[in-house]
Amino acid sequence: MKRFAKLFSELDSTTSTRAKVEALQAYYTDAPAADAAWATYFLAGGTPRRTVKTTVLRALACEIAGISDWLFDESYQAVGDLAETIALVLPASRHESDIGLAEWMEQRLLPLRGLPDAEVAARMRVWWDELDAQGRFLLIKLVGGGFRVGVSKLLVQRALAAHAGLDAKLVAQRMMGYTDGKTLPDATKFEALTADVALTSGLKPLEGQPYPFFLASQLEGPLAGFDAQLGPAADWLAEWKYDGIRGQVVRRGGGVWVWSRGEELVTERFPEVVELAQALPDGTVLDGEILVWKEGRPAPFALLQQRIGRKTLTRKVLADAPVRFMAYDLLEEGGVDLRATPQAERRARLEALVAGTPGLLLSPLVAAADWTDLAKQREASRGLGVEGLMLKHRAGVYGTGRQRGHWWKWKIDPMSVDCVLIYAQAGHGRRASVYTDYTFAVWNRPPTGAAEAQAVVDAIAAKQPAQPGALQLVAFAKAYSGLTDEEFREVDAVIRRTTLEKFGPVRSVKPTLVFELGFEGINRSPRHKSGVAVRFPRMLRRRPDKPLHEAGCLHDLELLLNL
Repeated sequence: MKRFAKLFSELDSTTSTRAKVEALQAYYTDAPAADAAWATYFLAGGTPRRTVKTTVLRALACEIAGISDWLFDESYQAVGDLAETIALVLPASRHESDIGLAEWMEQRLLPLRGLPDAEVAARMRVWWDELDAQGRFLLIKLVGGGFRVGVSKLLVQRALAAHAGLDAKLVAQRMMGYTDGKTLPDATKFEALTADVALTSGLKPLEGQPYPFFLASQLEGPLAGFDAQLGPAADWLAEWKYDGIRGQVVRRGGGVWVWSRGEELVTERFPEVVELAQALPDGTVLDGEILVWKEGRPAPFALLQQRIGRKTLTRKVLADAPVRFMAYDLLEEGGVDLRATPQAERRARLEALVAGTPGLLLSPLVAAADWTDLAKQREASRGLGVEGLMLKHRAGVYGTGRQRGHWWKWKIDPMSVDCVLIYAQAGHGRRASVYTDYTFAVWNRPPTGAAEAQAVVDAIAAKQPAQPGALQLVAFAKAYSGLTDEEFREVDAVIRRTTLEKFGPVRSVKPTLVFELGFEGINRSPRHKSGVAVRFPRMLRRRPDKPLHEAGCLHDLELLLNL
């Protein structure tokens, strides 16, 4: 654990890619394979399940430190991170141990599941006394399910490749499915990641193993520059960008596996996809989108999200949210890897394959004479239930990760509304001392003018409850991204000057700030007072030019529902 805690600290304390890769290489050089297996799992995105309740950790920390709950809460609000707060308030350890990460996970932490709270607390008390502050911090992250670190999976693959003297693309291929929570990492799996290529050359992927996903880059800039940036539109295949779950369907060895882009095996969640894929020839791998498909078109993502959250797939759930697989690339055919084959040829083979597989959807191509023509067709995206266009170069290969040049996503502009900041909460980690998490509201109806809006603000400042049927601000979304650090500091200063009440870490703010909030989608939601829920909200800009009474209202959101 000490070695991994040291690595975590090194990775978290620098923004230098080179320094992170060097730290990872040094760790892999020294760590036993079993420990390295678990470290790779976590660093590459594997998510530890919560094995200890937060309430147990807080209560135990207060007891050992001899402090009251209110003092712990005040400390937590100042620090902004539960694990760091606990590590700081605990007294120095007396019996530090050198137990490795694998033993910690397999012999100690995983067996905590299902134990009574009293037994869990007793074990944590002993373990905290074996670790320094850095180790305690990491332990709490692992048992609390909140492990995060500033490295990408690609960075881990790069470090592994450098450590083992391998091509990073080969390591990426070997790592597919490594972080799936249904199997645990071990020394054998780690050694397979770094094995000499001469010992594994010629071996085909495991029966259910997917390929690394190829990711598109965001296309930006004026339309007038597309010819210079991309060349003629005729060089590109254009398809609609669907809003579902990116996935791969693997048909090998008589079986079917369905993987999400997050490398989670989701076969059991989508029996309709499995049934359709049974008709595919053995040795086939498709890339595409899992969608709820109703009345000949994709349904809103919210419906798919509701289905994902269900533990049991009843007949009603399957009927209300029927799923289809929209295929848009062929990665393997007859057991042969096609990723190095040009995009146009893969597309032709995919069309022939789908034509012989009833029920499988084929992502349609969008024909256009030039970029202007394609831009006009893109404007119809929302009416079709899609997010814009995907552009794929006809000669392009299927790469690994996000490689600029061959695939672009040309998304439509987000929906937006002008709204009012009414609540604020401090961020976490490095933003713990700055108010960065905001709740926004719109008017329940358009104000008659500045005077009526100001009367509502004055009533809020006087803590007078809103009267039924009267003008009021209705909360509808939360957002914490979109501003620069300097803009966050400016807003933080206003929040501190205009705070009306405190509710634990949350501040009620006098309505003075108007923002333009952007979001990817909007749906009705009976769970929210506003009656709507927005997807991926983010702050597009502050609106100091917009008076409060000109902020949006519920009717504006209703109009967006119909787009």
